[in-house]
Amino acid sequence: MSSRVQLIKLTEGEAEQRLDRWFRRRFPDIGQGRIEKMCRKGEIRLNGGRVKPGVRVRPGDEIRVPPLPGPDPNIGNRGKPARPREEISDDDARMIRDAVIYRDDDIIVLNKPAGLAVQGGSGQARHVDGLAGALRFGQAEKPRLVHRLDKDTSGVLLMARSQKAAGALTRAFRDRATRKIYWALAAGLPVPRMGSIRFGLVKAAGHGGSGEGEKMRLVHPRDIDATPGAKPAQTDYAVLENLGGRATWLALVPVTGRTHQLRAHLAGIGHPIIGDGKYGGSAQENLGDGWGAGIGGEISRKLHLHARSLTFRHPSTGKSLTVTAPLPAHMDQTWRTFGWDEREVPADPFAEEP
Repeated sequence: MSSRVQLIKLTEGEAEQRLDRWFRRRFPDIGQGRIEKMCRKGEIRLNGGRVKPGVRVRPGDEIRVPPLPGPDPNIGNRGKPARPREEISDDDARMIRDAVIYRDDDIIVLNKPAGLAVQGGSGQARHVDGLAGALRFGQAEKPRLVHRLDKDTSGVLLMARSQKAAGALTRAFRDRATRKIYWALAAGLPVPRMGSIRFGLVKAAGHGGSGEGEKMRLVHPRDIDATPGAKPAQTDYAVLENLGGRATWLALVPVTGRTHQLRAHLAGIGHPIIGDGKYGGSAQENLGDGWGAGIGGEISRKLHLHARSLTFRHPSTGKSLTVTAPLPAHMDQTWRTFGWDEREVPADPFAEEP
């Protein structure tokens, strides 16, 4: 690949993106684990400093790439960058294409299935980023991710079909110029029926040498500044329907976008999302007091969290666009069991009435 250190400067045409994602596109033969190891050892550097794989890189940044073994997969027969090798099964290609709910020349929007990771990582061989080659639809480049959803969260996932669109959309997410509404089934009944959760979040180490089981821990707002690593977080919620105090259909708006924010916030106030074994204890009994993320009976044990809608400015037209994703099968079945009808609730319960 390369027997010498390379200093590569990102051009103005390259969108803001995660370092590991940039690295995999530039050097597709280098796996995620190898990238993480090179970052830990300080072999990959950003603007001269040590860096983590998930840091965002921007045009003008300089990336130090250490010597890499083997032939350079980026150089084709005519000196042009070669496309990464893609091994996507027919079934996976069909699945990811069937997930498309909106497409034009600039963007693709998926209704991401629950259980499908967005990016590769430890133990994640099958993910949206890896299947994006099946979403070219005649274009030379595969679409780019501009935001993320948790593996077990379903719903609206926006992708850009060009570097220009990716740059505009990435800035919109960074500047909070998008509006995301999630639907969730939570244990118990939050009081009041509409409010905001403003606990900060900090990572709590998990078990194992690689931090397996890492979770987010709540921090009281008054203690955020004094807690190393803690970040402010805000989730707005509204009750849409309730089943006898046992379970509640919530609309959620993540004002900030922290890791596991919605799941940690709801569990932290005693109303975990149904099916959330990580934060809510899926085996714990739920008698209507809000404790425990399992209901039992015919209700699925899968996570009941769905990115219902996303509103954003189109990167080319500048017009406001709202895309809505139907519920996944397990949540649709739960809604049918409870007799809930999505047509009977407001699309945006937080919107001010004219």
